[in-house]
Amino acid sequence: MIDILPQIAHNYIAQAAFWGWFTAQAIKFVWQLVRHGKFSPERLVGSGGFPSSHTSFVIATTTAIYLKSGASDLFILSLVFSIVVMYDASGVRLEAGRQAQILNQIVDYFTKKNIPVVITRKEALKELLGHTPIEVFGGLILGILVACIQFYYIYNGVI
Repeated sequence: MIDILPQIAHNYIAQAAFWGWFTAQAIKFVWQLVRHGKFSPERLVGSGGFPSSHTSFVIATTTAIYLKSGASDLFILSLVFSIVVMYDASGVRLEAGRQAQILNQIVDYFTKKNIPVVITRKEALKELLGHTPIEVFGGLILGILVACIQFYYIYNGVI
């Protein structure tokens, strides 16, 4: 098991996946800091927001596989997986976040009326789960860019 960690760390496809995810999370963190003046370390690992780090992660992986192996069976498998992730991010998880917003509003309403509720506002449901289509598209573009930059400049030894 320990022998596999250095292999993964030096694998171009694994690096592209990591940098796709990390870059999206870093953008979210900086955006939160600049736009809202709020230092929010949760944005380095949290879900939701622009760009979609889930999408950037899987698209960087898919792009890296394509650049390294062409339109192989592995690329097609990765592409199908990426489409499922993007659909889930902009569909199921987005709707779950909207439902959490409504449930949290109901909790707030009952709390203000002094009606006992099962959870408190401190235990509120997480509302930022999914992504709008624009956030997913941003993750798609970012994932492709990260994998291409890494492939052409780092993997091929230009840098």
